[in-house]
Amino acid sequence: MQTFNLSLENMPHREKKLLNIAKVENMRSPRSNKEIPNQFIITLQNGITVFQSYNSIICIKADNETYLDYERWNYSKTTSKYRNIFLNESTVDTVKKIGLGQYACVHLNKQSVYHHSIKTTDY
Repeated sequence: MQTFNLSLENMPHREKKLLNIAKVENMRSPRSNKEIPNQFIITLQNGITVFQSYNSIICIKADNETYLDYERWNYSKTTSKYRNIFLNESTVDTVKKIGLGQYACVHLNKQSVYHHSIKTTDY
């Protein structure tokens, strides 16, 4: 398993030393427990968790809120499969939560982050 703990503690020019600012792990298969390439869970020091597929942020869980990338949250069958594992629910459940406003769809992969409404009647 590849686990990276980013730490600035050994940088002598820093007045405040930060420990474990982020932990990045490959997702693991629920069946085999093997690492899944290109599917990552990032855990930040403040408890925020991020699901990243390849180079795209798909979902963020922060302060009891869930944010999905407006364009990529349901990009492919593979993305959906691992997003479902991250959220511990089905795509149908995710769509319902988006429709009820329990999840926010935002642009997580662009400079400006702003809220959007999406149609959930297509599911």
